[in-house]
Amino acid sequence: MNDASDNHGDQENTLSTYSVDIETLQQAALAGDPQALFQLAINYEQGRGVAENHQEAFYCYHQAAELGHVTAQLNLGWAYSNGIGVPQDNDKAFYWYQKAARQGHPTAQFDLGFCYINGLGVEKDEHQAISWYTKAAEQGHAVAQLNLGWIYANSSTQQNWEQAVYWYRQAAEQGDPRAQYNLAWCYGNGSGTPKNPEKAAYWYEEAAQQNHATAQYNLGWCYENGFGVQPNLDKALVWYHKSALQGQITAQYTLGWCYGNGRGVEVDMNKAVYWYTKAAEQGHNTAQLNLGWCHLNGKGTPVNHAEALKWYLKAAEQGNATAMFNVGNCYAHGYGIEENDEEAEAWYRKAIANGNKKAASALRHLHSKQEKNQESGSQA
Repeated sequence: MNDASDNHGDQENTLSTYSVDIETLQQAALAGDPQALFQLAINYEQGRGVAENHQEAFYCYHQAAELGHVTAQLNLGWAYSNGIGVPQDNDKAFYWYQKAARQGHPTAQFDLGFCYINGLGVEKDEHQAISWYTKAAEQGHAVAQLNLGWIYANSSTQQNWEQAVYWYRQAAEQGDPRAQYNLAWCYGNGSGTPKNPEKAAYWYEEAAQQNHATAQYNLGWCYENGFGVQPNLDKALVWYHKSALQGQITAQYTLGWCYGNGRGVEVDMNKAVYWYTKAAEQGHNTAQLNLGWCHLNGKGTPVNHAEALKWYLKAAEQGNATAMFNVGNCYAHGYGIEENDEEAEAWYRKAIANGNKKAASALRHLHSKQEKNQESGSQA
């Protein structure tokens, strides 16, 4: 429903005013100049004027950080978080993020909030996470704004949709596609703000233009259904396709359905099977059901009853009642497996319990067949 960043912030490689002359830089670093140490660390990281050496970069960052260089403290925390030039250590990462955060560095404040919300190097503490994310967000850190909005949208104790919308908007206006998507979702669902389809479609498009896959799918849905925009099936299909190519599961299923049913395109069962397969392999149970149907009936692919049963079973295991009914049929008629009335009855009963109405009739037919077989078997 809502996106957030699940990564630490990036390290910072701000260039200094030092000459690129490496000997001069090394001499200043040896003299204990924190900015020279910081710049030398960057040179070692990037192989600029010296051989790339992450251990030397770490050493220089550490020396600069000990001397109070705030960005070195941030980058040292990042090195510990990611195990670059030093064994990964969340406790030490937290220590250095905290040092830099207390000096007011917004990225370090974000990273400290990230540690608190995820329990990295410290016990989880949502209140502390909110506090540090807020400090970074108030300095304009877009990802902190995004994550702060996410907490307010999803917290079991601190939920505040109005605050979520406020912070999503701050990040969205800075161009963060995840925040743009989240803000669109809020406008589309009336969460924390009056429902506004036009603003929902606007922000979905902003995110979609930045290749946010789910925003692309949702924008396609807006165009298909005239939600905040004039209905336009051609545009809907363009955005569904862009989203599907990025692996968005619902877009893949939807494209399969459109090709299978001639929605905005000529019926093309080969393409329907292609997109159903993409979605089915990611676990979309209706795509699995439809793919099973295609294999059973030879639509867009050769008839393959065993493959049909495979996909029906996958959908049924996810609770799809129609798939349960179809598995029952496979057992009842020997499609892809040896006939087995007991298995057929078990699957029909599962389908009935999950609301499938056809299964009750099929079960009665199965019982009738069994009774006839018993009668014919008992005749002299």
